[in-house]
Amino acid sequence: MPDAGRAASNPHIDAYIARGLKGRILSGVQPTGNLHLGNYLGAIRNFVRLQADYDCLFCVVDQHAITQWQDPKELASQTREIAAAFLASGLDAKKNIIFNQSMVPAHAQLAWVFNCVARVGWMNRMTQFKEKAGKDRENASLGLYAYPALMAADILIYKATHVPVGEDQKQHLELTRDIAIKFNNDFGASGFFPVTEPLIFGAATRVMSLRDGTKKMSKSDPSDYSRINLTDDSDAIAQKIRKAKTDPQPMPETEADAAKRPEADNLLGIYAALADRDRADVLREFAGQQFSTFKNALTELAVARIGPVGAEMQRLVKDPGYVDSVLRDGAERANALAKPILDEVYRIVGFLKP
Repeated sequence: MPDAGRAASNPHIDAYIARGLKGRILSGVQPTGNLHLGNYLGAIRNFVRLQADYDCLFCVVDQHAITQWQDPKELASQTREIAAAFLASGLDAKKNIIFNQSMVPAHAQLAWVFNCVARVGWMNRMTQFKEKAGKDRENASLGLYAYPALMAADILIYKATHVPVGEDQKQHLELTRDIAIKFNNDFGASGFFPVTEPLIFGAATRVMSLRDGTKKMSKSDPSDYSRINLTDDSDAIAQKIRKAKTDPQPMPETEADAAKRPEADNLLGIYAALADRDRADVLREFAGQQFSTFKNALTELAVARIGPVGAEMQRLVKDPGYVDSVLRDGAERANALAKPILDEVYRIVGFLKP
């Protein structure tokens, strides 16, 4: 399990260590539909592992989702689907807090304070806005531009000490740290907000398309055969792996050889991640063998690992009342944690109580 090293005692973390935990985790997933293998290996599976060692909150970030227009009915359905994926993957709704962001008003309330702490220059450096807005930035929503401040609020409204992040979110976590430090300094509130530490999982955070090993696996790809959806049944998983693009050569024999062959490299990485094995170890096992032999082994492994998750997701999605009850319970517990922190922020800033 990765853990961020600490050069000196940190009171925010020390309080959890006294309880036998490493700290508090906050992480979220946008409800934009079609969760796939990349989401599972890059994020959700890691959440399940973190729950043993951290005080955890897992959020369906529906407010982030609407920075780009969403169909309201689909947004509600997809929020339940993400919650179902959390539960189906093994997150314990009693041990952890599972909720959707919009049910906890303190996220948006703290985000406004952070909008006034963060600097425009900081936001201008955020590369994800440039990527998502594209060439027509003038028509992008203000929410898309400012959402890193909301992400900071998501984390700091619970004084989370750690956040699991992929490479594409490291910049936003650095902004969160800058906002925490500036708030503490601006208002003479030394140590009020923690300087949140990253937990970075290197393995398989970038699962590539099954049709093009140079492109990231994506729900927006028009070909359903480019990805393994978490809701795919065993037959669909097997068919997609059999049809996955490869080259005519046998399996690579060295890491250097694999790096030159993106489709082979991608399938190798997927196998290693699903099996919880080192890539080099998997490479030694299959080096020089026919791709058909490797694909058969990968199919068997993927069906065993992903099939049960998809089946449980399908069952839960058909029971929206239960999923909604989990989200309501989580929101109630999240609100109880967030309210005293927001109250103290308002006191520090100088807002009068009603």
